[in-house]
Amino acid sequence: MTGPLEGLRVLELGAIGPSAHAAMVLGDLGADVVRVDRRMAAPTPEMRLTGDVLRSRRSVCLDLKDPGDLETLRRMVDRADVLLEGFRPGVMERLGIGPDECLPRNPRLVFARVTGWGQDGPLAQTAGHDLNYIGLTGVLGALGPRDRPPPPPLALVGDYGGGSMYVLLGVLAALVERGVSGRGQVVDAAMVNGVSLLSQLMWSLRSDGAWQDTRHSNFLDGAAPYYRTYECSDGRYLAVAPLEQKFYDVLLTGLGLAPGDLPDRGDPANWPVIEARLDSIFRTRSRDAWAEHFAGSDACVSPVLTWDEASTDPQLRHREALVTIEGRLQAGIGPLFSRTRPDVPSAPRRLGEDGPEVFRDWGV
Repeated sequence: MTGPLEGLRVLELGAIGPSAHAAMVLGDLGADVVRVDRRMAAPTPEMRLTGDVLRSRRSVCLDLKDPGDLETLRRMVDRADVLLEGFRPGVMERLGIGPDECLPRNPRLVFARVTGWGQDGPLAQTAGHDLNYIGLTGVLGALGPRDRPPPPPLALVGDYGGGSMYVLLGVLAALVERGVSGRGQVVDAAMVNGVSLLSQLMWSLRSDGAWQDTRHSNFLDGAAPYYRTYECSDGRYLAVAPLEQKFYDVLLTGLGLAPGDLPDRGDPANWPVIEARLDSIFRTRSRDAWAEHFAGSDACVSPVLTWDEASTDPQLRHREALVTIEGRLQAGIGPLFSRTRPDVPSAPRRLGEDGPEVFRDWGV
C-alpha cells in the first residue's frame, strides 16, 4: 500500500467493532497492518459482522495459548510501531502481552486500546455494545421524537465515531509525540469518553440554558422547523437545514413565501406553526422535484437518499466516497491527500493466508 502512513507497521489483535474499523483506516492510508486472529476451523458468526471492514491488511493466525505462537507474537511486537487491541480490560495482561510486557521490549511502541467503558472504573469489566455506551453518555437519550423510544443510530456514534475515530486520533497523536520524545505510550480510548467529546457543543449549550434534556425540544434534534426532515408527495423525504437566517431567507423565497408570512423562528413557541406550514408545502411535490427546484441554491435542502440511491449519487462518486473493490461497493478512502495518495484498498484476505509472507517481511 502507498499513502501517508506507508512504512508504519501496525499489529492488530483480531476483534470486531471499532478496533477492526480503526485498523482498516490505518491500512487504507498505507500502513502495513497485520491482523492476528486465533486459529479456528471456520470464521465465527461474530467475525462475519466485520465483512469488508477487514480490507487493507494481511492476515495471520496464532494460538496465543501456545508458548511458541505467543513468542512469535512478542517478536512481532518488537518490530511494530502500533499495537491495536479491543479486548476487555485485563485480557492482554492475562495473555502476557500487556503494556508492562510489550513496552519494555519495544519502548517506541504505541499500545492502543479501545473499549466501551475504559480500562478502569466501576463498569470496566462489564460487557456492552455501542447502544449501551452511548446510552450512558446522554447522547442516546437525546435522539429521536419525544413520544418514541430513542432509535439506535447504526453503531455510528459509539463504535465508529466515539471508538474508531477516537482511538485513531490517539494513535496519530502518540506517533507525533514519539517523533519528539522517541518513546511510545499507551492510548486508552473509551467510547464513553469519545462520545462525550463529540457532544461537547450540547454540553456547552446545556450549561448556558440553551439545550433541554427533553428529546425533540432543541434546534438540532428535529424540533426546529428549519432543521429537520419533511415528507414529500411521494412518501420520500427532504433534509431541510437552513440554520443561518440568510439561508432560511433563501428557503422561504424558494417556497414562494415572504418573511412576514411566517412568525419569528427565533421563538420556539412559533415552531409548530412554521413546521405545519412548511410541511403542507413540501407535501405538494415529490422529493426529486423539490431537490431539482432547490439545486444550486443556498437553501440547504437536499434529498434523503436510500443506500441504493447514494451508490450512484454524482457528488459521492466525484469525491470517491464510494468505490468498487472486486465487484463489491464499499466506502472509499478518506481524507484525500495532495501528494501521498493511497492505493485502492485491497479486499479482505482469507483467515491466516498471509502467515509465511508476513513473518518473512517482519523478520520473525
